[in-house]
Amino acid sequence: MLCIEPPRHGILMEASPRPQGVICDYSREGNILPTTDCQPIHVAPGLSRLFLDLCTRESSVQPFFALPSDTESWQRRPPIPDHWPEIVAILAAQNPSGAAAPALEALRNGGGTVVTGQQVGLLAGPLFTPFKAATALARVRQAGTSGRPHAAIFWLATEDHDFEEINHVTFPTRKELRKLVYRAAPSAPRPVGDLVFDESITPLLEQAWELLGYSPAMEALAEAYKPGRTFARAFGEFYSAAFATQGLLMLDAASREVHRLGAPVLRAAIERADELHVALIERNRALEAAGYHAQVAVGPQSSLVFLIDDRTGARVSLRRVLPSATEPAGSWQAGRQTYSTSELLGILDSEPERISPSALLRPVFQDFLLSASLIVGGPAEVAYFAQSSVLYEKILGRITPAEPRLSATLIEPAIGELIRKHELALDRIFASTPDSLAQLLAARTMPVEGKQKLAEAGNALDHELASLLDWMRALDPDLGRAGETATRKMRYQMNRLRRLAANYQLQREASLDRHARTISRAIFPGGILQERVHGAAYYFARYGFELAELLTGQAADPCPGHKTIWL
Repeated sequence: MLCIEPPRHGILMEASPRPQGVICDYSREGNILPTTDCQPIHVAPGLSRLFLDLCTRESSVQPFFALPSDTESWQRRPPIPDHWPEIVAILAAQNPSGAAAPALEALRNGGGTVVTGQQVGLLAGPLFTPFKAATALARVRQAGTSGRPHAAIFWLATEDHDFEEINHVTFPTRKELRKLVYRAAPSAPRPVGDLVFDESITPLLEQAWELLGYSPAMEALAEAYKPGRTFARAFGEFYSAAFATQGLLMLDAASREVHRLGAPVLRAAIERADELHVALIERNRALEAAGYHAQVAVGPQSSLVFLIDDRTGARVSLRRVLPSATEPAGSWQAGRQTYSTSELLGILDSEPERISPSALLRPVFQDFLLSASLIVGGPAEVAYFAQSSVLYEKILGRITPAEPRLSATLIEPAIGELIRKHELALDRIFASTPDSLAQLLAARTMPVEGKQKLAEAGNALDHELASLLDWMRALDPDLGRAGETATRKMRYQMNRLRRLAANYQLQREASLDRHARTISRAIFPGGILQERVHGAAYYFARYGFELAELLTGQAADPCPGHKTIWL
């Protein structure tokens, strides 16, 4: 690997097609792999301060996370639990392909686990999903190089019930973003993993064929997502195929058997509900006192578990009712139904699959089952580990380190040509709307004479206004404030002249507007990071399942921020 350091000041000029960061070229066995840029994490918009400070290892976040002291400290796996042979057997049953055999053998021999996961979604879900898998696999390879065998496990979040969050996928085309939506919603909120596709999935697949064209990835997608399959099975089958070469293991933990093994965590959430609630409230206060926010709200009656209704299959929130004279152990409200603590524990004993962990409890439940050495998550998930860590301490007596997944923007060749042509930096694209980006392109292509006249007029105006304002402020403060208001209006009009000139240029060169919208659609669609909007299947269809290895290699290359990967 050859890495070229950026200029000493650490910032490349805006005119450069490669924004700030480290520029790397990779080659392996004669094959040229993509050039990449490593940007600071704050380049990516929309991230919480808690997550940003975690990425930069600020001292203020240290009380809330388990931060490995070095790159290898997390590789020393926790003690092997008593249920280990049973959980490995479940993994073997759910991963029957020969490609999974080496990872399963490593687990049978006491190897550790690196765990990631995602809600099961339509047609393989968003692009950040394979970023998670690739990061987990990269860490497994890192541990193996150090002589500590591990396996990567992808936790299928099949018990979540937010159907609107997972029933759609968006594929980019040359002229638009096409959103495909599966509309056969359940009658009540229920775990999405066991929802069965009806015949309405067929026309969505036909649209996917038209948009993505033929490829082995599209064949795998069509094989997985068909009538009669569940969301869980379809999603798991596709990613098992996509990351078969890398040995990724899938786990659907919604079954009775898995919940039976994880029952000690669910039991603690019920029996120690009031103690854990107090700990979470205290943690939220500590986060707020440190200037952060609580990722997951904890209300007065919040609990850490849901109940699956035995008649409708709905996933119902359990609200905690404090102890009273009639119910000294407290009670629980699930919709209109009231349960005693002993009744809930009875359900846990006889039908453990009906007790479902909340977002804050799920990582604890997961790590108890899988004895994880490391968890890989997205920005929101990693941020709420700041809250979950108190549950880890009280229930497991340890905290599993959490690491952010690969954060990246993939730049396809045609888009790369446009970015280079217009000498755009990624952070400028992130800071622009399609309209403002078009204005920028027009301003840059304006004749030199026009640029000079606008610059001279603007500079002269700023100089004269500054001198005038100083004089007015010296005469009277109120007069100075009135002058400032008038000055802002004059500068607004100067900017309006710039926009008028740019709009004239746009009318003369219509391609500039097309270029701006094409770049925005590809890089920052709708003002949101590409990885959160574009469907992963689009990139697997265009670049093959080899993309899985490419992403794993990129996740292995150290970049504490946001990567630009030039395909």
